[in-house]
Amino acid sequence: MLLDGVAFRPDNAQNAVTPLSVAALRVLARSGFSLPPALANNGGVSHGGLRRLVTRFFNAERVAAAVPVVDEVAAELLTGLRGQLEAGLPGDLVSDFARILPCRVLMRLLGVHGEDPLTLVRWSDDALELFWGRATVDRQVELAESVATFHRWLSEEVSGGSVDKDSLVGALSQYLLPEGTQLDRATAVAVCFFVLIAGQSTTGQLIATVLRRALEEPEGWARAGAEPGFPQAWVEEILRAESPVTSWRRTTAHEVELGGVQLAPGSQLLLMLMSTGADRDVFQQPQLLDPHRNNVRHHLAFGAGRHRCPGASLARTEAAIALRAAARSLPEAVTVRDSARPPMLGLLSFRAPMSLPIVLGQAY
Repeated sequence: MLLDGVAFRPDNAQNAVTPLSVAALRVLARSGFSLPPALANNGGVSHGGLRRLVTRFFNAERVAAAVPVVDEVAAELLTGLRGQLEAGLPGDLVSDFARILPCRVLMRLLGVHGEDPLTLVRWSDDALELFWGRATVDRQVELAESVATFHRWLSEEVSGGSVDKDSLVGALSQYLLPEGTQLDRATAVAVCFFVLIAGQSTTGQLIATVLRRALEEPEGWARAGAEPGFPQAWVEEILRAESPVTSWRRTTAHEVELGGVQLAPGSQLLLMLMSTGADRDVFQQPQLLDPHRNNVRHHLAFGAGRHRCPGASLARTEAAIALRAAARSLPEAVTVRDSARPPMLGLLSFRAPMSLPIVLGQAY
C-alpha cells in the first residue's frame, strides 16, 4: 500500500482523527489556519519537487555536519541535568533532554530562529494531540489556540522579507512549482508545519523510547556508554520493536481488492506499521530485543516509497548520539520506581514515554 501511490492515496494522512468541534474550528479559522497538500498528505504532482527540496536539508552531508551540533547540545543538556540531580532536584530524561535535543538541533539545521525551543516543542505536541488524539471539546479549543499561534508564527516567518536564503523558509520562498509559478504561502507554511513537527516531536519520542528501554534492559545502559556500535544497533532494534510512529493512514483512489476483500473508492485505511516488526516470517523471535539482528532494518518505522521519512538518517543519528551521551554522562542513572504506570503518549499514530524520572544510583 505504501509503494502504490496510485491506488492508495495519502489524502487523509493529516486529517483530524476526532472531528473538530465548531468552537475549535472557529479558533483555527480566525487565524487563517490551513493545511493544503504539501508532503505527507500530498499525492499530487507537486509532491516530488517539494520532497526533493526538503530532503536537501537532511542529506548525508548535512547529517554528517550536524553530528558536532548534536554532541554539543546533548552535552549541554546533560550537564544541566546532572547538576540538577547532584543538587537533589528531580530530573527527567524526557522533559529535560529527549524532547529538547531534537528541537534545538532542527532549528539550527533548518535556519529557524526567533523562538524558544520549549515553545516549539509545546506547539508541536499540541498539534499532534489535536489532529491525532481524542480530546474533549474544551481540550480541543485549548489545543486549537496553541496550534493557531504556531501557524501564525510560521506564516510570519514565511512572509518575512529578511529570511536566510539558505534556510528552509528561504528555499521555499524561492521555490517554483512545475508550471513555473511561485509556491503559494499556504503550501509553504504547510511544509514548514509538517517538517518542524515530524523533525523534532517524533525524533524526541524515539529518543525517549530508546533511553527507557536501555535503562530497563540488564546491562543495556552500560553497553550503550562503553560498547562501540551498540547505540546505533540499539536504536535500530527499538525502531523495529517499538517505533514511536505506530501507524499511518491511506485512502483508496478507486475500487481495489486487498487481502481478498473488495474496497470501495474512498475507503479509509489504517496501516499498522509497528506490527511489521513482529512478523515472524521476517524476524526470528521478534519478542526479544536483539540489537545485532542481520535484517534489523526490514521494518517500516520510517514508511516506504515516495513518502518515506526524509529525516530518517538524522533521526537515527540523533537517537544514537543521545543514548551514548546520556549513558556516559549519567552512568549511575536509574529510573524512579513507583506504583504508578509511567505515562505514555497514546495518540492514534504515536506512542512514546511522556516521562522518565531518574535518580543517581550506583554506576554499573
